[in-house]
Amino acid sequence: MPEIVRTAPGLRPDAVGAPSLAELTTLRVGGPADRYVEAHSEAELVDTVRAADEVGEPLLVIGGGSNLLVGDEGFGGVVVRDLRRGITVDAEDSCGGASFHAPAGQDWDELVARAVAEEWVGVEALSGIPGTVGAAPVQNIGAYGQEVAGVISTVRVWDRERSRVRTLALGELAFGYRTSLLKRSMHVTVDPAAGDRDAEGAGTDGPWYPSPRYVVLDVGFQSRLGSLSAPVAYPELARTLGVQVGDRAPSADVRDAVLALRARKGMLLDGVGPDVVPVAAGEGASGEAGPDHDRWSAGSFFTNPVVPADQADLLPAEAPRYPVRSATPSRTTGPSLGEIDPTLVKTSAAWLIEHAGFTKGFGVHGPSSLARLSTKHSLALTNRGGAGAEDLVELARAVRDGVLDAFGVELVPEPVLVGVSL
Repeated sequence: MPEIVRTAPGLRPDAVGAPSLAELTTLRVGGPADRYVEAHSEAELVDTVRAADEVGEPLLVIGGGSNLLVGDEGFGGVVVRDLRRGITVDAEDSCGGASFHAPAGQDWDELVARAVAEEWVGVEALSGIPGTVGAAPVQNIGAYGQEVAGVISTVRVWDRERSRVRTLALGELAFGYRTSLLKRSMHVTVDPAAGDRDAEGAGTDGPWYPSPRYVVLDVGFQSRLGSLSAPVAYPELARTLGVQVGDRAPSADVRDAVLALRARKGMLLDGVGPDVVPVAAGEGASGEAGPDHDRWSAGSFFTNPVVPADQADLLPAEAPRYPVRSATPSRTTGPSLGEIDPTLVKTSAAWLIEHAGFTKGFGVHGPSSLARLSTKHSLALTNRGGAGAEDLVELARAVRDGVLDAFGVELVPEPVLVGVSL
């Protein structure tokens, strides 16, 4: 067996043997897997997936482990971790912009840093998002008014149903708010060739769950060239930069501003972005500064609700309301935001949570709770150092049910739940 590469969020360099899911995820919960495989090449990744499917062995493909909540019993199947790295420039010129691709295992924020340095426009506001390139199109990751769908050109996948490599073009990926054809394929059998674009299958685990039918091999990107960012779409980021919504700013400034905002909210992994104030006494051993447990999370645990405009009218007047835009830019002749859908409104999950009575630091069992809301951001559920999966599920249920009772809006979890349910 090859030596295990101990670089995941909770892996101890001195540990031996196969890691538990707690060592492989940013929430740092989850029991052991029946089997653990590290893929260092595309062939190793495909062979592992194909072999598992041939014998009906459950499969969990992971990258950075930043969007997973795994049960304390672990995973009764094979966990395969993609360790491939590298960014390849396919073409770059003033007319066509930059075309580049990266394997699924490539660290996402490293790609963003490279893009900003090379003046590839369109991912600067996605700085600091934990995880890997392969997860980006599955979730259609987004932050501060920007989504990865705006720069993706193709996704090469291993199609577990057809047992072959396929290349999916942008139009086939059916991107939406924190979703895609890839994500939907975890729950139902979908095929772009058959026009299966809209079946969501929410709450129904399909035959491929908890990994998609389409296992991402690499992602192709197409970006404009320039030192200025894409139009800034998020009011908080615009204020931080001192610009108006819709204006552009130097991409390097956008990256720095986003990293600073994420740091203040505890939404960065250790070693990423600017330093933050050390954790308060009592969090670490003997009252000394210890791990920043606000970073022991899966980021935003719930997606921001997108509701019909008439339902948004029933929310309190002070509840935030944001336009719902198409996942891709409205025009291709220059930098632009997506088209606004007037029938839908996006509101803030964090606002709903706090105004339903769940303040930062809330725990079901008080300050001693093993799982609590982050002390910096109410949308992050955190492991305070000894939580199990059920502690986090208990907290998530309390928050979800409280928001539903207060506002009639049901929050939807963002992480993939493995061996647990809300």
